[in-house]
Amino acid sequence: MRMITSGEVAAALDFPGLIDRLAEAFRSEIAVPLRHHHAVSVPGGSEGTLLLMPAWQSGRHIGIKIVTVFPDNGQRSLPSVMGVYLLLDGMTGAPVALLDGPTLTTRRTAAASALAARYLARPDARRLVMVGTGAMAPQLITAHATVRPVREVLVWGRSPEKAEALAAKLTLPDVTIRATEDLEAAVRDADIVSCATLSTEPLVHGRWLRPGTHLDLVGAFTPRMREADDDAIRAAKIFVDTREGALKEAGDIVRPIQAGVLSESGIEADLFDLTRGTHPGRRSAEEITLFKSVGTALEDLAAAQLAAERR
Repeated sequence: MRMITSGEVAAALDFPGLIDRLAEAFRSEIAVPLRHHHAVSVPGGSEGTLLLMPAWQSGRHIGIKIVTVFPDNGQRSLPSVMGVYLLLDGMTGAPVALLDGPTLTTRRTAAASALAARYLARPDARRLVMVGTGAMAPQLITAHATVRPVREVLVWGRSPEKAEALAAKLTLPDVTIRATEDLEAAVRDADIVSCATLSTEPLVHGRWLRPGTHLDLVGAFTPRMREADDDAIRAAKIFVDTREGALKEAGDIVRPIQAGVLSESGIEADLFDLTRGTHPGRRSAEEITLFKSVGTALEDLAAAQLAAERR
């Protein structure tokens, strides 16, 4: 069994290749049971989460990702998300590779948002606002810039110092990256707004979204979490990575449905529909689109297969 390190996973999963591989996977037949999602109590601290995400492609591979999310880890100088991915032979069940989980997760998650943006963001989208400064932020910025002609990025975080540090650290060809403390003004002028936070209250408000904006929501992976308010849900055409996951786990979908703001039939399409051509995606330059990602084991399996092929 091979061990594929974080650096090796990152080197193998360039965004153009990974985005294409995810598109291929969503058009393929891959078995994806709903992931196991368990709350883990932490004495004296915030509740942790244990995620078990299996998937398999008949005759090729079986994969399972084991992930932990512990929000207080920043206080311990540890990442909030950690885990590993085990890739098995689909014919024999024999272990093939053990891959670094966090790097695989951040790369495939950003690639999924970029895949959605291919169908949902305007082709001329140049201004990106990144809400959040964690491990996902640089990946999302880079991935969106892979599929759209992004030339200006504004980074906002609860800690202005972390936003400044991220903006100073990340460099992309022909892209200006700056920090901002005025989230409302940034969103009002944005073409794409990408959010990757652990927020339990809305950060982006629908009244800020101008016509043509694409809103990409990556955080809020439990029903208690929220990144956009009900006005954003009302203003936008709603898309998800998978209906099954979004309707069970995504706070930005579950809570508006519970409040009667959104119906299940109000979800326009998922990534299966978009990649298979059963929904066209964005229909006009004026449309506001919203993509809610909760993640799916299909994406992990596709990314792990690609990394194993290239390493």
